[in-house]
Amino acid sequence: MTNEQFAIEPMTNELLTNELMTNEPMTIELLTNKPNIMKYKQHFLPLALLIGVLSSCAQNEKPASAGPIKPETIKAHIAVLANDSLQGRRPFTTGETKTVNYLSAQFKKMGVEPGNGNSYVQKVPMVEITSTPSATMEITGGKQNISLKAVEDFVAFTRREQDTIQLKNSPLVFAGYGVVAPEYKWNDYKDLDVKGKTVIVLVNDPGFKSNEKGFFRGDTMTYYGRWTYKYEEAARQGAAGVIIVHQTEPASYDWSVIKNSNTGAKLYLQEKDKHKSRCKIEGWMTEQAATKLLASAGITGDIRAYARKKDFKAVSLNLNVSLSLSNKLKYATSQNVIAKITGSKRPNEYIIYSAHWDHFGIGPKINGDSIYNGAVDNASGVAAMLGVAKAFKDAKEKPERSIIFLAVTGEEQGLLGSEYYGSNPIYPLNKTVANLNMDALGFYGKTKDVSIKGKGQNEVEDYVVKELEKNQMIAVGDQRPGAGSYYRSDHFNFAKVGVPAIDIVNGFESIDKGADYGKAQKKEYNEKHYHQPSDEYSDKMNVDGFEQIANILFKVGFKLSNETTFPEWKKGSEFKAVRDKSMGK
Repeated sequence: MTNEQFAIEPMTNELLTNELMTNEPMTIELLTNKPNIMKYKQHFLPLALLIGVLSSCAQNEKPASAGPIKPETIKAHIAVLANDSLQGRRPFTTGETKTVNYLSAQFKKMGVEPGNGNSYVQKVPMVEITSTPSATMEITGGKQNISLKAVEDFVAFTRREQDTIQLKNSPLVFAGYGVVAPEYKWNDYKDLDVKGKTVIVLVNDPGFKSNEKGFFRGDTMTYYGRWTYKYEEAARQGAAGVIIVHQTEPASYDWSVIKNSNTGAKLYLQEKDKHKSRCKIEGWMTEQAATKLLASAGITGDIRAYARKKDFKAVSLNLNVSLSLSNKLKYATSQNVIAKITGSKRPNEYIIYSAHWDHFGIGPKINGDSIYNGAVDNASGVAAMLGVAKAFKDAKEKPERSIIFLAVTGEEQGLLGSEYYGSNPIYPLNKTVANLNMDALGFYGKTKDVSIKGKGQNEVEDYVVKELEKNQMIAVGDQRPGAGSYYRSDHFNFAKVGVPAIDIVNGFESIDKGADYGKAQKKEYNEKHYHQPSDEYSDKMNVDGFEQIANILFKVGFKLSNETTFPEWKKGSEFKAVRDKSMGK
């Protein structure tokens, strides 16, 4: 932190807890995090000497930022949000209460008004479902019966709010990729009635590794490739069950991720129909298990190539599946935090900044530490958004459109807070100009390049590119295009309802140390710190990259706020039709 030697004495966890449990604005600037970080008392210098030293530093150092948001502002917020006393910011815990109180207090302290009437919160009702499947999935109807083992061969769960769920002799159908994509003239469910049946579908979309230019988006995943879409489409088609075939390369993660993510308790939004519109059972099976089932229908070899043929038609496997689930249900309410700066000329048009405040809370101990603080993921994004809010509030020229700041819950449990907002918007979606999301920003300093997730989707990215060009920076696409990064954070739920949405992060090309350094840092984080207790605050944390992204998005949002036009989705985007309809086109 710049001029850290003049920081006040760090607060103890007890004092911090007392501050966070109230709604009063906090006055601290920096505090330490883990108990093993050395704490020491600093002494205030006489004012005249302090001013002289600061002036000397300012003359000898390079400018800290290319905009109004300063790194020390962001760092101070991360120190609070990633402190042990917030217990990893898991929904429904004391950590949530403290986090929501802190964010509300900070907006109030800045003079940013409540975003939901007189309140800074939007309540998000959720249900926690712990599904326990039967020990085996029984496949009958072939030359010999097949028993697949839970966890080892398959995982299964449900969104339906029922104590027990059962599939009994449900006919199995191989429905290819399980995609209905009018813009690509693709329909795996054409002339197919799957009511009461269970569909087996492939992960990712037909374009992946097709080596065919213009076929979907090639190796860049579309939403049709995401597992969430597969479940949604199967439900729309009336299927009783849907099972995705796991393959490591097109999924971008191995079977262990499937096991860890889909066993135990899962959170969902509460629905009036108790999710009865969804399939009874959703799940995954290993590629080895799927190979056995498909072979019985004569489907062998490269099943992805088989399913991407232009004349592909779904295949009945002449097999039946039986499986049951027992469920434990728990109901609770979490909270989004929302604040607003009212536009000076067009207050009924909105730009929404978003970042998720939640993380994993307290979990299994790793190297003696059980608190999953989430400093990078995503205290960095929330702190950056608070910096953006202050920059707008302090700006001499006020935005003509209204600016909304939305800190959402439940991202780590499935983008739940943003999904709830998308279904229950406080501000009309057809008056929402754009969504600018911040999630897990670059922790290795400023970069010469910025990665635009889902590059090529909408015109908001053109504003980002112009801003980068002013600073001799370049825009690059997804760092892992086949992994579907565009569909993995909260901006996606704005895209689903038609709002042009963007999420940008620092690239690899470190200004100070080059691309190899940036890649190595990112690799180390993914392998050692991502979703681990070691993603924690340190007073040595480099937040310059956080500040860089915050300033870029501040300038983009400021420009959008003073225009009269609405950015659009680009031709070929799967979200264009939704937006066009909402805008009356």
